[in-house]
Amino acid sequence: MKPLPALVCLLLALGLVLGRQAHAKVWTAGGLTFSDELGGFRLISVSGRGSIEDPIVIVEELTSIKPVVLVIRGQQDRARKDEVIPGRPILYLAVIKIVLNRSKRVWGGFDLELQQELGSPSPYGDGLSFDQLGGFGARLHSDRFATNRQIYEPYDRVRFEIGSVDPGAQARFRFFITDPTPVEEFYLLQEPRLLMAGGLQGAARTAAQFPRGGILASVASRRDRVLGPSDPRIGY
Repeated sequence: MKPLPALVCLLLALGLVLGRQAHAKVWTAGGLTFSDELGGFRLISVSGRGSIEDPIVIVEELTSIKPVVLVIRGQQDRARKDEVIPGRPILYLAVIKIVLNRSKRVWGGFDLELQQELGSPSPYGDGLSFDQLGGFGARLHSDRFATNRQIYEPYDRVRFEIGSVDPGAQARFRFFITDPTPVEEFYLLQEPRLLMAGGLQGAARTAAQFPRGGILASVASRRDRVLGPSDPRIGY
């Protein structure tokens, strides 16, 4: 079989991209647009203005355990129109994310990562972060995971852990995004972490600090360990 000409291959690739974008969901809220055009998940709704009193609320469903990327555009237009926080010249966004687990696996954790360039970690110097300077004065939170921690280098990532999300259930996350030098487009990578049989060290001891039936007690009773196989940059 003869190899396809380069032009034909290019046209086929372009057709795949345009086809995926044609089926993408694009929502506008707070002067920004949010899109699932890169595939792998379904964006159900986006609302709100992005302030602490009226956060951007993103509802979506994930049908697999693979990392997916939400595309966010329009920060500069938003700043000029003062649609998020009047008078503030930087990106300053409060977000509530509700994620439905439509996969067949139990999630034992959930990671969020910011990127200014798709596929490239966001370094400290680009300004984009999960409110690294603490301007909002509020904590990150999830109703399904008892703890979270921010990882600043070599990428800007938040890891929610010590908990679980069963298939068919949903998880709620609260976080904040800031950037003193906003760009026209950036990306939010989202990655469930699997719950695998094996034993979660220390969970039983920590569970004693929580009411019976709480998040940690549930995890301890499973005696599972958290595993995130799809990201080789993270050591587990």
